[in-house]
Amino acid sequence: MSDQGELFPLPAGAEPQAPLAMRLRPKKFEHMVGQDKVVAVLRQLTRSGNLPSIILWGPPGSGKTTLAGLLASETSARMVAMSAVTAGVADLRKVVAEAKVHRRAGLRTVLFIDEIHRFNKAQQDAILPHVEDGTVTLIGATTENPSFEVISPLLSRSRVFRLEQLDRDELKQVVERGLQQLSANIEDDALGALLEVARGDARVALNGLEAAAALAGERAITLENVENAMQQRHLLYDRAGDQHYDIVSALIKSVRGSDPDAAVYWMARMLEAGEDVMFVARRLVILAAEDIGLADPQALPVAVAAQQAAHFVGMPEAVLPLTEAALYLALAPKSNSALTSYGAARELIQETGNEPVPMHLRNAPTGLMKSMGYGRDYKYAHEYEGGVADQVHMPEKLKSRKVYSPNPRDRKSAK
Repeated sequence: MSDQGELFPLPAGAEPQAPLAMRLRPKKFEHMVGQDKVVAVLRQLTRSGNLPSIILWGPPGSGKTTLAGLLASETSARMVAMSAVTAGVADLRKVVAEAKVHRRAGLRTVLFIDEIHRFNKAQQDAILPHVEDGTVTLIGATTENPSFEVISPLLSRSRVFRLEQLDRDELKQVVERGLQQLSANIEDDALGALLEVARGDARVALNGLEAAAALAGERAITLENVENAMQQRHLLYDRAGDQHYDIVSALIKSVRGSDPDAAVYWMARMLEAGEDVMFVARRLVILAAEDIGLADPQALPVAVAAQQAAHFVGMPEAVLPLTEAALYLALAPKSNSALTSYGAARELIQETGNEPVPMHLRNAPTGLMKSMGYGRDYKYAHEYEGGVADQVHMPEKLKSRKVYSPNPRDRKSAK
């Protein structure tokens, strides 16, 4: 980058001693790294001059705050930023009152709410009328799925843009810009370690780079500098958020797909990030019945035994029975006949309602009930060859309907 002054102008209010991530925050869309598709659409919106309320949904360090600032700047709007962690309804009212004054003067207000998912329903309700009447244009940033965390009326009045974690090449571009700004050099293995630990988070990468450069002094940044600067970063995993559901989904689908490597990897991601051991154990028990089922009836006892063993020994040794169970389930033959059979039964009930129990299947504990035909002509299966009696067990109107569709992999002994 030949013209560092043009590429990295300080954002308004950013002092020269501000953190490197702040000093490198792009001032123009063309300086953004990554998010190309989202940036292209947002640039079109700013050119039209009709900026809607927007929810920016993406992982940490993917550019949500930067994009909010660019949207306000490109539309010549006044931007007010607040964090949902510290702000309340009183703060919102103050912003709205000021926005009304500026609106009369012809100046639009962009209200940027970081971590909007942390606002409760009442706080989000307080924003809604002012978004509806155009007093403020909302830009919310969230790491959580807005479908679950943002109230429907507010969500329906906003456009949602999904930002992706920066890939390694994009993150490398960001770090190279940081090196330029710091007039620093970095050794190859140190750069590789920095990119690995940052895991697509530009803010983490730049903060780590700045700390490592301070440790290196006038010398090139070494691997030791990076390790000392970064210490140990927590795995990207939120037990109540998107990463939680995505990784659980990956575990389930890896077991179902008979991939033992991926099954253990995703399970380890959960456990190493501090997931509740019993949550993982419950998932394995469910998988054993849902996806292995009658193809290997031993899978369920294995999973239940793993749950009991994990509960008994606790962490860290609990990983051993859980890993054994995950491998067993991944390697086992698969049948989802338990799932499909129950689903078919449920659909049949919804379709036909409460069909009466056939008289011969009804219990007859009293003489009156026997006289009314309860239990009459019932065939006790054990008295017939093979232990199978030729009689109807479904309601009369449904006797020709099937619920269980045998899977070719179901064990004959289980049929």
